[in-house]
Amino acid sequence: MRHYQAVIIGGGSAGLSAAVTLKQNGIEDIVVLEKDMEPGGILEQCIHNGFGLQTFKEQLSGPAYAQRYVKMAEDLNVEIKLNTMVTKLNADRTIEYTSSAEGVQTISADAVILAVGCYERSRGAINIAGTRCAGVYTAGQAQRYLNIEGYMVGKKVFILGSGDIGLIMARRMTLEGAKVYGVAEIMPYSNGLPRNIRQCLEDFDIPLYLSHTVTRTFGKDRLEKIELMEVDEHMNPIPGTEQYFDVDTLLLSVGLIPENHLAEEAGIQMDPSIKGPYVDDSYMTSAPGIFACGNGLHVHDLVDFVSLQAKRAAEGAARYLKNPKDRGETLAVKPGENVLYTVPSCVHPNDAQENVEFFFRVRKPMDEGTLEVTSGDRVIRTMKKKKLMPSEMERVIITAKEIATLDGEVRISVKEANA
Repeated sequence: MRHYQAVIIGGGSAGLSAAVTLKQNGIEDIVVLEKDMEPGGILEQCIHNGFGLQTFKEQLSGPAYAQRYVKMAEDLNVEIKLNTMVTKLNADRTIEYTSSAEGVQTISADAVILAVGCYERSRGAINIAGTRCAGVYTAGQAQRYLNIEGYMVGKKVFILGSGDIGLIMARRMTLEGAKVYGVAEIMPYSNGLPRNIRQCLEDFDIPLYLSHTVTRTFGKDRLEKIELMEVDEHMNPIPGTEQYFDVDTLLLSVGLIPENHLAEEAGIQMDPSIKGPYVDDSYMTSAPGIFACGNGLHVHDLVDFVSLQAKRAAEGAARYLKNPKDRGETLAVKPGENVLYTVPSCVHPNDAQENVEFFFRVRKPMDEGTLEVTSGDRVIRTMKKKKLMPSEMERVIITAKEIATLDGEVRISVKEANA
């Protein structure tokens, strides 16, 4: 059985960033396992620009951003196995995979980095009533058909969900000559980035129906009509608010879910608030030597953050490989008031080696709030924040010196101004 220092599962932006970082930290014996025929992941179908502003200080398309990392990996002689599907991960860091070139293989590693990405919630997950006709796609599926395979999925379009992929596809379909009748969002606020609301909807006069959802589809062979209804504060449709749109295509942008069946089968402890693994300040999971990062850990809004977090996970893996010691006491980091989740979810105050950047999302939109980080009854950090949105990931850095002084459970809260 072939043994590696490190195996990276996934060759998208997170996996490539992790591989490059491991090599830069002196870890030479590594391999990336990627199920698709080329590295880059979802970036390959994201032909719009806006990627790389933080990582490369310029605007790039998705494929161009991916190619930067592919080139870095090639220059560092990173081994990437393409068309390779990982079928099992064990807690002892043995991995089973299959490919047409090698058949079924088992390998082992001193460290494993999960960079597995996420998948879209489908129609079956949201239970829209009506016929099961053609013309209903997830937004990412439609994006691949259009941008990779050159197939126009429809001419009269409605979009359910204001996630960023849905917003971007509203613009993309319009530019390709389709009529986009609107975007519906069940929440009273958009789940996309504000810049995408402006550039993809407002610039093209596409209506956004907040607190609305699609309740029924009509059509025998192909979609012919949808029913749209307003919802109350409990997300229940309000009778008498029905609207009907004659469309041939419904795109669903109703959420992304980290792809974590491998982690679950390996017995790794999962955080239900992010649907990804609990990780410590080095991004190690509950299974020693197994790390997680990127959209497989929690869903990001910017690919630059994916690459950054993968870099941190790879640095943590490199430290572990060089010195796999017990890091001592663990203190939990938990979401407080108005915070949905925090990543990482624990720290090691007795082994505080570097500053730790925490990622979190707020539960609701706020014009102004005060970020507060506490440990037990002690306030570690406060910071004023403006224009907080659940769709935008927030960050706060706690220094290694501050972490070393922690003496109780850490909470990250946002207190709304004038609440």
